[in-house]
Amino acid sequence: MRRTLAWLLAVAGLASGLCAPPPAAALDRITFATNWKAEAEHGGFYQAVAAGIYRRYGLEVAIRMGGPQVNNPQLLAAGAVDFNMGASSFSALNYVKAGVPVVTVASIFQKDPQVLIAHPGQGHDSLEALRGKPIMISPSARVTYWQFLKLRYGYTDEQIRPYTFNMAPFLADKTAIQQGYLTSEPFQIERAGVKPVVHVLADHGFDSYSTTIECASKLVRDKPELVQRFVDASIEGWYSYLYGDPAPGNGLIKKDNPEMTDDLIAYGISAMKRHGVVDSGDSLKLGIGAMTDRRWREFTASMARAGLYPASIDVSRAYTLRFVNKKAGLHLKK
Repeated sequence: MRRTLAWLLAVAGLASGLCAPPPAAALDRITFATNWKAEAEHGGFYQAVAAGIYRRYGLEVAIRMGGPQVNNPQLLAAGAVDFNMGASSFSALNYVKAGVPVVTVASIFQKDPQVLIAHPGQGHDSLEALRGKPIMISPSARVTYWQFLKLRYGYTDEQIRPYTFNMAPFLADKTAIQQGYLTSEPFQIERAGVKPVVHVLADHGFDSYSTTIECASKLVRDKPELVQRFVDASIEGWYSYLYGDPAPGNGLIKKDNPEMTDDLIAYGISAMKRHGVVDSGDSLKLGIGAMTDRRWREFTASMARAGLYPASIDVSRAYTLRFVNKKAGLHLKK
């Protein structure tokens, strides 16, 4: 089902505890575009709306739900939305490559939830074992995580088979291997009676950030205090969603996306917690949303070696650490 498509369909603040929001009468109106239909993976943002967290930071935030036909980068570039949910580090680097003045200001997911899924009992119990085997992936995967798999594990393009976001071919063939998203496809496959083997690429060296917050470089330059409030309030929303009562956010998710079920939401929350998708690595000390120069540089260098970007690409234009790594919201974690 997914959001690696989003990037192809083409930011001196104060710490949250010190940020004094303006009075309620002067709420700043913000539009935030998500990269897919409402789901648990967007839960912290919905929680920040439902629990009044954005309003406490002086913001009136409207979440604009994404989907397969929504061109969020175009909306952001045109000023139709103020902030956008980026799919991955590729999104930010593609803006730089294309000369688009958009910058990543936070990364909510420390781990990209991209996975490869196989049937049990077929000897497909490691990424090394999948080398040379047919694997169903989407077109966008060819120019994102597939490049990592080629560099790290020696996969080749001859292995690629088309993935149509339909579980039927996988379920019908016990030798089949396909792409997926940690918080969704494994759930669907389990419901169909198969306990799949799930390989989380982030646990094997794929170091892309995911579910990032993007905005126009001009907004960072002209209204840094507004950007800081949105980032801090979003981070607080994620702490509330993961470590508090997620019911308010879940209610809004189901309102925006009536197809979303309680059991799938619960599975998504559980998977994010169990695998440290949001809160692991750097975020444990620096707070949710954390990013580092080193990680950005190393990821960019590896993708340049894969030929996706010129070696001279200026990764510093892709992101800023100005609004993160301040331990915002850490006091809320229990």
